[in-house]
Amino acid sequence: MAAMHQWISAFLEAQAAELGAAHNTLLAYGRDLKDFAGWLESRRTDFAAAKRDDVEAYLVGCEAEGLSRATRARRLSAIRQLYRFAYEEGWRKENPAIQITGPGKSRRLPKTLSIDEVEALLAASRTSGRGQRERLRNICLLELLYATGMRVSELVGLPRAAARGDPRMLLIKGKGGKERLVPLSGAARKSLADWLAALDAATANAGQATAAQPSRFLFPARGRAGHFTRQAFHGLLKELALAAGIDPLHVSPHTLRHAFATHLLAGGADLRAIQTLLGHADIATTEIYTHVLDARLKELVLENHPLARDTD
Repeated sequence: MAAMHQWISAFLEAQAAELGAAHNTLLAYGRDLKDFAGWLESRRTDFAAAKRDDVEAYLVGCEAEGLSRATRARRLSAIRQLYRFAYEEGWRKENPAIQITGPGKSRRLPKTLSIDEVEALLAASRTSGRGQRERLRNICLLELLYATGMRVSELVGLPRAAARGDPRMLLIKGKGGKERLVPLSGAARKSLADWLAALDAATANAGQATAAQPSRFLFPARGRAGHFTRQAFHGLLKELALAAGIDPLHVSPHTLRHAFATHLLAGGADLRAIQTLLGHADIATTEIYTHVLDARLKELVLENHPLARDTD
């Protein structure tokens, strides 16, 4: 087992150093490969000796455990990449997983929100919070997310320097360290300026009482991360959904990101432009929003076309 852990460690180090893999991606790879390693060990074999039949038997076992197609596809992808790395390093003469057909991921349409629902959330953010400073923070978080379609990790990790100078665009550092520029709406710029003014004032007051350096984050917090966390923002959205009269189960940071893309597409935006704004590496990922729009158009026809109505 020790040898297999060494394979995993070397693979993850290479993914981080050469490809700039995100922290969460590395954690997922590590979990999946450790599970596969444990399965191999229980059958008295290891990464170096495993054959195609072993990988296929492992995937069958995953299905028998009730794991989803997406999870099984992800695990197969991790195993393939591990063996590709091992082949390049000269540890294996072949990749036993390269010809295995994966289960594929189910193409579920992303949940999204209507324009009215987004406006209700934004209205709720203006009245929710313990004091004016917290309300300004909440407004800024929601305005920025809906105006840019950022991932929640990108949003909460924004540096304070990004907001300086009343910017028309924000520089976002996304997955794998890739950077992109996203434009800001007038409402987003105003909320950003209001929050930065309140944050600077609070920092100045705190500086008079302590010699501690001010946080470099736009949304600072006292936790280990140093900034407002994804989990905290997720909880905030649930509270705002309740205040707005929306089912909290239908609201998450990702549904706002989906709303940004879907509303842009419905307004006539180019799919390539949306791909750039979202930071998608592959246009196929962005194309799912055309299916969301198609589903909505079909719903409109079924609801409003006279020949689609039920007859007595």
